[in-house]
Amino acid sequence: QVQLVESGGGLVQAEDSLRLSCAPSEGAFDGYDMAWFRQTPGKEREFVARISHSGGTKYSDSAKGRFTISRDNAENTMWLQLNSLKPDDTAVYYCARRATLTIPEILPSAFNGWGHGTQVTVSS
Repeated sequence: QVQLVESGGGLVQAEDSLRLSCAPSEGAFDGYDMAWFRQTPGKEREFVARISHSGGTKYSDSAKGRFTISRDNAENTMWLQLNSLKPDDTAVYYCARRATLTIPEILPSAFNGWGHGTQVTVSS
């Protein structure tokens, strides 16, 4: 089992940058695919980016070209670099560990270890 903790969110202006971090409070994620999702009130949790255990990446269309997912297995840490932020990026951002390969990776149900998230607010 794993329990993840997200940090690094904040209130920024449009076009600013933030770097989110994710680390386990218990367990580890070495050898697992990891992902970032985000959620706004009243909406489903939305896939943002995935990094495989070997470092391969995948991004949502809204994240492509602006966000960068990375990991350091030795440090047991994952990051999401957010550049050129827009007000539409305002959300709570969550990291998670892949729990099953039988569910598509863009769905939250494919992952576990969800933390409390970190709030990102982008003002115009």
